[in-house]
Amino acid sequence: MTNEELAEILEEIEPNIRFTRLLTLCEKVFGKPRIKGSHHFFSVPWGGPPYINLQRDGKDAKPYQVKQVR
Repeated sequence: MTNEELAEILEEIEPNIRFTRLLTLCEKVFGKPRIKGSHHFFSVPWGGPPYINLQRDGKDAKPYQVKQVR
């Protein structure tokens, strides 16, 4: 993935982003998540914690998790 593609993805990530859209963007960057219950865990390229963990908040992504992704 190029820096330009990453920059475009970052521009799309807003505080009120829909969960499904954030999930799609994270899959483009980090690959398929490991799912356990309502949690979607993404491995990160730097290895080990912190992992990316996404969970729904209604139709939107949880605001603190959006910050973590950015």
